[in-house]
Formats: sequence, C-alpha cells, structure tokens
Amino acid sequence: MTTPDLFTQPEPGSAADHIAALRTELHLHAHRYYVLDEPSIPDAEYDKLFRELQALEAANPELASPDSPTLRVGGKALDQFASVRHAVPMLSIRTETDTEATGAQNFDARVRKELGLAESDPPVEYVAELKFDGLAMNLRYENGVLMQAATRGDGEVGEEVTQNIRTLRQIPLRLPSDVPPVLEVRGEVYMRRDAFESLNDKQRDKIAKGAKNEKTFVNPRNAAAGAVRQLDPGIAAQRPLSFFAYGLGEVTPQEEGGPQFESHYQMLLILKSWGFPVAALTQTAQGAPELISFHGKIARERDQLPYDIDGVVYKVNSLALQKKLGFVTREPRWAVAHKYPAQEQITTVLAIDVQVGRTGKLTPVAKLAPVFVGGVTVTNATLHNEDEARRKDVRIGDTVIVRRAGDVIPEVVSVLVDKRVQDAPQFSMPRTCPVCGSDAVREEGEADYRCTGGLFCGAQRKEAILHYAHRRAVEVEGLGDRLVEQMVDANIIRTLPDLYKLGLTALAGLERMADKSAQNLLQALEKSKSTTLPRFLFGLGIRHVGEATAKELAGHFGKLDTIMDATEAQLLEVSDVGPIVAQSIRTFFDQAHNREVVEQLRACGVHWPEAEPAARAPQPLSGKTFVITGTLPTLSRDEAKDRVEAAGGKVAGSVSKKTDYVVAGTEAGSKLTKAQELDISVIDETGLLLLLKTPAA
Repeated sequence: MTTPDLFTQPEPGSAADHIAALRTELHLHAHRYYVLDEPSIPDAEYDKLFRELQALEAANPELASPDSPTLRVGGKALDQFASVRHAVPMLSIRTETDTEATGAQNFDARVRKELGLAESDPPVEYVAELKFDGLAMNLRYENGVLMQAATRGDGEVGEEVTQNIRTLRQIPLRLPSDVPPVLEVRGEVYMRRDAFESLNDKQRDKIAKGAKNEKTFVNPRNAAAGAVRQLDPGIAAQRPLSFFAYGLGEVTPQEEGGPQFESHYQMLLILKSWGFPVAALTQTAQGAPELISFHGKIARERDQLPYDIDGVVYKVNSLALQKKLGFVTREPRWAVAHKYPAQEQITTVLAIDVQVGRTGKLTPVAKLAPVFVGGVTVTNATLHNEDEARRKDVRIGDTVIVRRAGDVIPEVVSVLVDKRVQDAPQFSMPRTCPVCGSDAVREEGEADYRCTGGLFCGAQRKEAILHYAHRRAVEVEGLGDRLVEQMVDANIIRTLPDLYKLGLTALAGLERMADKSAQNLLQALEKSKSTTLPRFLFGLGIRHVGEATAKELAGHFGKLDTIMDATEAQLLEVSDVGPIVAQSIRTFFDQAHNREVVEQLRACGVHWPEAEPAARAPQPLSGKTFVITGTLPTLSRDEAKDRVEAAGGKVAGSVSKKTDYVVAGTEAGSKLTKAQELDISVIDETGLLLLLKTPAA
C-alpha cells in the first residue's frame, strides 16, 4: 500500500511553525514504523527529533496541543476515571452457538430470510473479520484531533482513558483534513503474544529481584485491559499495546466533511487511508460458502497468529442492507460472532476446594496439575455447583479433560473413569462456610449453596459494606469501591461496625486519602447513624429482601426486634413476603454472627424511629405493578419509584404480563415497545400523578 498523504507540512519560520513541522514529521515516521512496518529513519534520528520537540514545547508551553507526539510518553496520574456516555451505544454482537462450519450457514440463512431473498437470488456480500480478544475502545476526534478515548463499559456508559490511549503509538493523534468534524472510530486494544511474553519476562525478573506488588499476567487480554485502566499513564506507556480499527460510532455532520460510506468494507479502507491499522485478514465474502471458507482458513492459522482471537465476525457489507435488517433487542441482525470449539487438554485433579464469592455463593473448584489450554496455563477449573460436580463425578486424583469454555472460563468437561484411583471418595459440598463457619444453605429450586453469614463472612466483607453504604440503603456518601477495597485489604475493617470505629489517622494513611477527604468520610459516617428501619433492613443485605420488601416488613412489624424474632408463619403475613423470602429472613437472623453485628451497629449509635405498627389504610395503588422507563419531565426515576411504593404499588425492572402500567418519559426505548406489544396501559408523568391522587377503592 502506498503511504497516505496524512499531513501537510507547514513552512518553517516561527517557533509555532517549527513545533508544528516536528509534530507532523514525527507523526508520519510513527505511522510508517508502527502501522505500516516500514521505518523511514533510524531510531536514533527519531529520538533526536523527539527530544527537540520536547525542548521546544517546554520553552513554549502556550503552544501545547492534544495531538503532540510527546503525550505518548505519559502524563499526570489521575485520581479516578471519569464516566463517558456514548453518543452511539457500543452494542454487543450475537454469538453463533454452532461452532462448526454450519454456524456460517445458519447466519446466512437468517439474513436471507429477513431480506426476503429467494434461493435464485444472488448471494449476500459480507465482510469477514477476526474477533479479537482484547478491549473494545471508542476514539472521538473533533476537527481531526483525538479528544477522547473511552472503554465500552456497559455499552451505554464507559470510562474515559484518553491519557492512556494517547500513549498507544498505533493510534493517530491527528487525522487528515477531509474527515468529518466529529468522528468516532471504534476498535480493539490488544497485546501481541510476543509482547505479552516479553512483558511477563520483565515481571518475573522484577519479582526475582525482590520487587513488591509485582505479578505476572494471566493472558494478553488481561494485561491489555490492565494497562488501559492504569490511573498513571506513565505506566500505561510502558506496556506494549496495539490497536485494530473495525467500525464507527458518531459521525456528524457528514454533509460538512468526510466520505459517504456505502459499505462496511469501503469504510475500513478509508479508515486505513486515514492512518488507522486494520487487520490484514479482513476480506469480503460472497454468501455462506465463502464465509465457511474463511472460518476454516482462520481455524487452521489461529495458533500461528501473532495475537489471540476467540472467533471470527461476519457483517453484511452493504450499509443500506444493514439499515434494512435493523436490530433485535440490542443486537444487530446484520452481524454475528462465530466462535471456534473450545480447546481441550488432559490433566489431573490434585484437590477440590470450595470458594466463597462476594455474594456468599459457594463454588467447588478443581485444583489441577498445570496444563496449557487455549493460550494460557490453567491450574483451576470450576465445577459450578454440587449437582454439576456429582453429575460429572469429579474426584480427587481423577484424570480429566479440561476446556476453556468460550475460551475464557476453564471447566472440567469429563472424567476418564478408567484411570480413576481405586476408592477415591465422592465429592460433597460442606454444610458450613469454609471461610466463616456460618451455615451453608441451598434454597428450594436453587442450584447453589450460599453462606448465611453475610455480615460476618470475610469473603463477603467488601460486598456487605458497599451494599450497606448504598444511597438507597443506609447511605454513606463517599464510601465507594476503591476505598472499601483498600480498607478491607488493609484489615482496617473486618465487619460493618468497624466503619463507626474509624479514626482520622487510619483513614489519612490510605492511598490518595487526604485529611479533608478523611474528615468528609467521618462526617458522612456520623450522618449515616440516623436512618430509617426500611433503609437499615435493606442495608443488611438479606437475600431476597429488596427495598420494597424492607418497607413492607418495617410497616408490618414496626420494630427490628419483632422482625428478628418473627416466625416464618408470621413473616408470611406480610404483603410481598412468600415462603422463600420468609425462609431467607429467618435463616439470616438465626445466625448468631448476624445478630451480633446488628447489636454492635446499634451500640455504635445507628438508630431509627420505631413504633407499633399502625392500622393500614387503603392505598390508591395497592396491588398495582408499575415499570418506569425513559426520562420524566420533573421526577427522577427514584422519586417516581418512592411515590409509587408510598401509595402501595410495586415497581418492577422489566415489563411482563403482570405489569399494570408503564410510566414512559422521553427516550423510553424497548420497555415501551414491549408494553405496546402486550397491550399494557402506558401513561406519562401527568397520568402517574393523577393516579396517585385518586382515592383508594
């Protein structure tokens, strides 16, 4: 490919002109070196130009620019990542469950059916791409300059990682002049296998020399994700990351600049001409036969690729046909991810341990003789739960087949029974938590055992504290994930009451915790001591007891002691409490550990108003279920929810046949569509306020 004319060099003259010329020249050399693999000058000459630019920028700080190559070496460390709402959601792609060649036929058949094509019609043209095993990224350019980089997050909201992405030399900081005023380019940040091995070699050297807080990385994807999410861009700049572009986000307004794309493949070629790396193995394919051929070719070459993939992706090439096909739920009908069969190996079970998750779930885990599967060394494999472990009949000493399910989670596929050690005992789940000794219970209809010592169990400590401090529970402003993790890891907090025993000295000693921040947290903790019984009950994290149930319990019994001592039969008298919820409440308060934590919280000064339960008057929304969606004119969703529940109604998260009303604001989305399909009453905020004023029947 001919090197694109990405930039126009200014005439030398002033310092500004000299700086601009150096930036242009360095951008061009970096593009040739990192993207085209065609270095145009020796490294020493590049370094000389780079140092000259650094000196000029230092002498002329008013000429700082976000597209300067000097930003690639890092910058000031951040306290945290800012949230970014994507202008165009970063949607997920459906995964084809048939990992054989027929999976491509299935996708082609669905597309042809949706387009109404007969067998005699020409084949659909697709673009076949690799499915990279990395981190999805959105790059936002304004007037050709990289202004923001954000992770995918949940598809709607991601994290801003601009400083770190600027250190990635394959990503252009400035684009040619013919791009649209706003251009979002999407792609994958990944780490090459050779770069990953080199990085781990360096990590092992550091560990061997006694370096603390250093570790080797599990696989290239985790190493890449960890580098992108470094708060210090200087550290990110030292990690060998790469990038492939494969799509667009927001592009506005096209009529003021940039080409009018007609096909996905054309768009990729233009991205390449603008300086973005595009995977060389990307190609067009005519119909299912050529998709199958591509799938087979990549399967044969997969182990020799310089980077990890977990499948291939097929996309309808014509953008007009993509628009016609549209979406189902949140997934495009015009694209699919076609994975390969998971890779398998044989190894030996050395032991079976039981791990306790953050929410109390007990999971049996097979400890394995190390085996290389799917590109990583595997030493643990999940057995999921007792039923699954017994179904597969996995025992200590067994020879087993191990698979990385979906190329991610290692699991035991089967046991080679003919190689079993004689009299190997069958596995049984413990009936007490291996971490705290509380009862482990399995609710009716559930596959998992769970620890019932939620307020006491060390494994659940972080989750219990975060839930207690949630704004809809007791609410401790400023007590977030990072701070809780620091305090628990430092053993400053063991149980919830320890929150109220914190001192300024202990807090100020934590990383990034200044005296002012520590004082603010102590004030927030003092404020949280005054709460309500529903909030406190919800904050205890009793399984199946959400906000609405906590309010019903508080309204029915009036006092916490009465709730703690209530029998299952008495609990069943409460509206919104069924047999499973009643059993969960009873089991929770039957644990001496949990009662002790409650009493210690009271002793620390946590209090709320209590009274005898009042006779309940009829309420206007009793027995009615609402779903709130979109943005309401004056009420937030939380305010609307509180008003509905205060009037006796329930608020659900999804629309079903049991829904009575959907309260729809602007940008209501799929919930409104579902309500219309089910012929459920749809009202706006005004309609809700009228219902709230209607006298109870």
